[in-house]
This record gives sequence, structure tokens and C-alpha cells, in this order.
Amino acid sequence: MIYKPLISRILISVLTFLAFSLSAQEADIDAGKTLFKNQCAACHNKNMKDAMTGPALGGTQERWADYPREDLYAWVRNSQALISKGQARAVQLWNDNKPIVMNNFPALTDQEIENVLGYIDAVYTGKLGGAKVAGGAQATSIPLQEPEPDNTLLFVVLFVVLVFLAIVLARIVSNLNYMAQVQAGNTTAKRKSFSEILTSKGVISFIIFALVVLGGFTTVKNAINLGRQQGYMPDQPIKFSHVTHAGLNKIDCQYCHDGARRSKHSIIPAANTCMNCHRAIKKGSKYGTGELTKIFASIGFNPNTDQYLSDEENLSREDVEKIYKKWIADEYVKDKGSLGAEGERTIEEQWKGIVKALTDPDNGDDKIQGPIEWVKIHNLPDHVFFSHAQHVVVGKIQCQQCHGKIQEMEVVSQQAPLSMGWCVNCHRKTNVQFKDNPYYDTYKLYHEQMAKGTRDHVTVEEIGGTECQKCHY
Repeated sequence: MIYKPLISRILISVLTFLAFSLSAQEADIDAGKTLFKNQCAACHNKNMKDAMTGPALGGTQERWADYPREDLYAWVRNSQALISKGQARAVQLWNDNKPIVMNNFPALTDQEIENVLGYIDAVYTGKLGGAKVAGGAQATSIPLQEPEPDNTLLFVVLFVVLVFLAIVLARIVSNLNYMAQVQAGNTTAKRKSFSEILTSKGVISFIIFALVVLGGFTTVKNAINLGRQQGYMPDQPIKFSHVTHAGLNKIDCQYCHDGARRSKHSIIPAANTCMNCHRAIKKGSKYGTGELTKIFASIGFNPNTDQYLSDEENLSREDVEKIYKKWIADEYVKDKGSLGAEGERTIEEQWKGIVKALTDPDNGDDKIQGPIEWVKIHNLPDHVFFSHAQHVVVGKIQCQQCHGKIQEMEVVSQQAPLSMGWCVNCHRKTNVQFKDNPYYDTYKLYHEQMAKGTRDHVTVEEIGGTECQKCHY
């Protein structure tokens, strides 16, 4: 009797494993690939081995092997509902990845989920698009982003060919003119030399035309890239680490960028937002007093007295310098025991850093107090309308989908190209979150079709997401 529960568990595990194997064999890998690109690729890494916004998906079936297959289906369709029921695997996944909430996919059928799982397994094991690497692991050949083709060589070759044809044509025309003049009895007619052909009106006109076309093409191509330099990583006046704040301490993006959920702009947080925490945390874990003192000076906070300066407008540069140099010196002595020559150098270096971060001599700005002039990284043209609230609140898009793994960036850089093609492709592939989203209640036909089962998803494109006036009004 003691062994019956154990035997039952073994039988259940074996049967579950067989079910997994049979399901994987029946999976439509091509259909799974399409579903993965449309539904999962925004948050999960395509190599199935590395985490992105969501965890790596490789080995999913093995990790769910001890649980009923229906639980895995339920997890994909509505993860939070399964967590609320206390399902062990669901709770474990939530504890490992919170506060990031997995999107719901209630319209996916069991077979469609099997197709996705089959595709994940094929990529993870190297059966699809993989190559062996050291240690027996597989490296997928599926790129994270399709590279734009470089057609420069093609254009150069085409230009050379056209120039050659123009010269040949000019030579032919010159010979025909010469023959016509001879037949007409012109005894003084002569063939044009090669240099005369090159300097003829027709050749010069063609060269001017070609230069205008080439110049126009280059100008338009470069203009398209203005303001959206992918990989742009400028130095900021204060060394703010998203690794420390968003990664280590898991501060929600919208705590600082609180405009993202209610306006067009996500906004750069004011220094008083920083002070919500840093009035208590006065020394940074990495830079000590070096960077936080810049915030104190900017907002007029005296860390020596834990009070804001009441007469900061009347303080001279020397008075401000004494306040913050005293703070830096006192904290250095607390850490090292004495000041010494090294401490004096530290004080001077940090003060120079404060002056550099908070003043702009070119504009005649010599006041230490004032707003921090952060360098803008993500910049769209003025003729483009983009609303953070529309994407964050209505579309329920995670910040990392456009901004990359921000929680892993010591220095923020532009991850996405921010091109029109990039936005349009996203709208074509991204499914609208219809369930429990009152914003889309007016789309009654789509709701009826989904209820009848004649439609399992609606993309942003299908509700007008690729219409010109949506972004260019």
C-alpha cells in the first residue's frame, strides 16, 4: 500500500512524457514559427536560450513534465488566472519573473500551442536553423533583427554602367553625324576626338543629371536617419544606472517616467522624484557621493542639515561650494578615517564634476542650482505622432519591447531603429489585447467573430494601425 502513490506518480509521469512526445511529433513547426513571431517574439528571445523581457523558452516542455498538459495550456492562455489558483509551477514562474506579467492569449487553441511548443523545441535542440557550438550546445541562425541590405555596390556598378553607355552612345552619335556630313558633301567634316565627346553638351548634361539624382538620393537617405541613430549612447550629466534602479532594486519604469501611462511623452523625471528615495539614501552604491551630490546641488538640498536651502537664490558660488565640499569631506572621513592628500583630490574632482554637470558656460549659465540637462536619446521627427499612453495602457506594451533590456544598461542607448518600416512591421505583427480591454468595445464585429471562433486574433493593422493619418495627422 505504501508504494501505490509512488507507482501512480511514476505512471502519470511516463504517460505525460509520452503525451508530450506525441504532441511534439504532431506539431506543425511552420505554423508554430509564424505564431511565435506574431505572439511571442516581442518578449522572448528567438534563440530560445537567453532571457529577454521574458525568460528563455527552451526546455519548456521538460520543465512542465510533472504537471497536467492542460495546466501548460492554461498558463499560455491566462498566466495570472493559473497563479491565482496556486498552481505550483505557475507560482514558481511568477516568483522568478515578477513583476513582469505575461500577456494573455485566450484565443489560442490546444493545437496552436502545441505548434508553438514544437517550434521552440526544434530551435532549442538545433533541429531547425541551428549549428553546433562548443560544449554540444546549439546556436540558432534566426537573427534577432533582419539586417537591412546594403545596396551601395549595386548603385556604384549601375552608375558606372550608365556612364559607359552614355559615352558609347555619344561616340555613336558623333560617328553618325560625321557620316551624314560626308554624305552631304561636306569635305571639311571631321570626327570628334574622345576629349571633345567627353566635353560635349550631351555628356555634360547627363553628368549633371546623374549628380542631381545621386545627390537627391543621398540627401533623402541621410535625412530619413536624422534623430534615430540606432546604438546612440551619449554621456549624461549624471551617471544614472538603470542596472541599479530597474535591475537590482526592480523599480518600476513608470515610477520615474510616470507620464508614460497618461500622456504622449514618458517625461524625464524631475529631481524631486529622485529625492523621494535619495533624501534617505545619500550615498550611491557605486559612485558614493560623486553623483548624488549633483542632484542635491541641482535641487538646492543641503545634505549636511537634511534641509532644503531657503535662500539659495542669494547664495554665491563660493557659499554653495562650501556646503557641498563639506558634505563630500565629512563622508570621505567617515569612510577613510582621515582626509589627507587623496581626500583633498577627491573633493576637488567631485566639485568639478558638479560644476560641469550643472552649468553651461556657452550659455552664460554659472548657477549651480537648476534643472539637470539630460541628453535626449530617443527622438522622433516633429511630423510623427507617437503616444506612450496609447501603447503602454491600451496596447499593454512592455517598455523593453522598444527600448531593449533597459534594466541591464549602465548607460542607456537607442536599441530600436525607430524607422517607419520598423513601426509598420510591428503593427502588422502585433495582436491587439481585446480581452477585458474596454478601449476596444466598439469593435463589435471582431468581438462577435472571436466569440464564434471564426477569428482568433486581431492585429493593430486590422484596426487601422497602418493608416497614414494615424501617425501623420
